[in-house]
Amino acid sequence: MSILRLCLPFSSSPHFLGSNSQISKKSLLLLSSTATLSPQHFKKSWVSTEKGNFLRSPKLSPLRITCFAVTGEPGESSDVVVKEKSVSVILLAGGKGKRMGASMPKQYLPLLGQPIALYSLYTFSRMPEVKEIVVVCDPSYQDIFEDTKAKIQVDLKFALPGKERQDSVYSGLQAVDLSAELVCIHDSARPLVLAEDVEKVLKDGLSIGAAVLGVPAKATIKEADSKSFVVKTLDRKTLWEMQTPQVIKPDLLKKGFELVNRENLEVTDDVSIVEYLKHPVYITEGSYTNIKVTTPDDLLVAERILNPISA
Repeated sequence: MSILRLCLPFSSSPHFLGSNSQISKKSLLLLSSTATLSPQHFKKSWVSTEKGNFLRSPKLSPLRITCFAVTGEPGESSDVVVKEKSVSVILLAGGKGKRMGASMPKQYLPLLGQPIALYSLYTFSRMPEVKEIVVVCDPSYQDIFEDTKAKIQVDLKFALPGKERQDSVYSGLQAVDLSAELVCIHDSARPLVLAEDVEKVLKDGLSIGAAVLGVPAKATIKEADSKSFVVKTLDRKTLWEMQTPQVIKPDLLKKGFELVNRENLEVTDDVSIVEYLKHPVYITEGSYTNIKVTTPDDLLVAERILNPISA
């Protein structure tokens, strides 16, 4: 789990990482168990449900909190249009998955009869914005993805994994189409990412230059010293758990890699590369169900989410 702390005073409005910019305090928090809102709905006083219906008086409940900026503010995505076939997805599938304790990397284990890595691949392949998927994997597992070609309508490419995550991302970046306006990097061990969350982070990435899916931390987080004694309790209101996909403009990512490689820096996620450039990174609120399958328990949780009836 990657936790990101915003080192700025907390308000109801999210901040940009790497800058002092703050979204207007006019930002709204709406509680709705059924509605997914976007800024244009504030203009019409309409709430758009996930099914596409419109409700003028939605019932409020504390089940879901979504924060959006008002029109004209940074992070506003209502007027941003991600063109069709303008996104290159780098699907990272080269990890060893040692914590799973299985005979094969975790991303290839069956989840309700289908390899974990194929869930997100199919999700991306159905999105009109996606032009290609660059799978970073060991050649011995390429056939798993090759067998999907007849079912998907996007270009499928392959790249070799590197020693570290950043090396694998760099390898995948070399195969990205030069016309791509956005690079969308995703862990294949996150099979439950929602298309609507991907659409949001793509828009924010295009608007800001770099964006990442994340969810507010729910647990109490404490900082400890080398002997496991508590140093202090961190303010949970400023903590976010990072997810994927992480969306970055290609030129910005390439410039970041130039710096990281030149300075021999090590990063644990993709937007960290951009943070070294002092470029703002926007956190797009995602879903708690976008879990990373790392341990056998995670696999069971993913099964229950996909098939709650069997639970």
